[in-house]
Amino acid sequence: MAKRIASTPPVLAGYSYVRPLGSGGFADVFLYEQDMPRRVAAVKVLLADAVNPEVLRSFNVEADISARLSAHPSIVTIYQASISSDGRPYFAMEYCPDTMSARYKKAPLPLPEVLDIGVRIAGALETVHRAGLLHRDIKPSNVLVNSLGAPVLADFGIAAAVLDEGDPETIAMSVPWSAPEVLQERVSGSVPSEIWSLGATLYTLLAGRSPFEKPDRADNTREQLTQRIIRAKYPTLPFSGMPPVVDEILATAMQRDPARRFPSMAAFAERLRHAQYELGLVPTAFEAASAEWAAAAPVSFSDSAPRGPVITTVAPDSRRAARAAKQHGAPRDRDDVPVASRPRTRSPLVAGIIGAVVGAAVIAAVGVGVLLLTGVI
Repeated sequence: MAKRIASTPPVLAGYSYVRPLGSGGFADVFLYEQDMPRRVAAVKVLLADAVNPEVLRSFNVEADISARLSAHPSIVTIYQASISSDGRPYFAMEYCPDTMSARYKKAPLPLPEVLDIGVRIAGALETVHRAGLLHRDIKPSNVLVNSLGAPVLADFGIAAAVLDEGDPETIAMSVPWSAPEVLQERVSGSVPSEIWSLGATLYTLLAGRSPFEKPDRADNTREQLTQRIIRAKYPTLPFSGMPPVVDEILATAMQRDPARRFPSMAAFAERLRHAQYELGLVPTAFEAASAEWAAAAPVSFSDSAPRGPVITTVAPDSRRAARAAKQHGAPRDRDDVPVASRPRTRSPLVAGIIGAVVGAAVIAAVGVGVLLLTGVI
């Protein structure tokens, strides 16, 4: 399938377009530079022809949930959500230059790093669960790497239906990391199914491939993977020298019976922390929102929740829009914009000094004229 060409980046007040970052089924992601405060941001923009009530609701929920949870250090931070001058919804978020998916495809990650990632993301998901929500699409590509090199959970686009865990209408199936009960469509998502998905994700980072994937690509069709996952016979990590405790933890997370998995993300994280201690590593701090936070100021994600009017501050036929259209053809960094092209303004102090000098000169000229007329000089 040919890769879709990214749409034209929108004109956004207070942001300058830099370059495209990626394209998805319903949205494009662009890199922008925010004018004030000065920082880069990844801006996710819905495609114009994809804006329908269902997609728009999913997009709004992703922005709402991310904003609600982004105080957590291991959840991607949302800066702003609005509608561009051409009518496309967007939200700006922290720019993360890498993903765990890209990293494990280059080489399996070392065990100490994977244990650390596991504790951090388990803390993020425990916070999600305490807020009464589920993520429902945990996989390596949804664990980003921020500018400090730390893992952050992203992509809450299908979290809307978790308000009713029994809702069978919207089921996320990233097959290699989905729990058996999800693939069988017995649930659309649950805390146990998310524990499975995190376990499968950590296995993938260690092994360089998903748990039930075979070395021969011909053996990894969707149907074959699904059947192996439903049987859920845990495959030990495919190399020697791995401490037995690691397989023990991952096998518990990926038990076929949901009741035999860890009872919560907090329990999963605690077991990972104990493994760090057993292996002589410094245990990663477990960070999760308190119950008081979850109960305070709950946010409604329903369609009926009121939203204020969104009014763009950039006219589509403005000079700023014209400049952005030219930049889209040949994007460049802001550092290479000629200084002479930027408007020059004087500071109030300089303007005041110049005004005083000019005024004094005028008064002196008038005085000399008066003396000449009176014959004094």
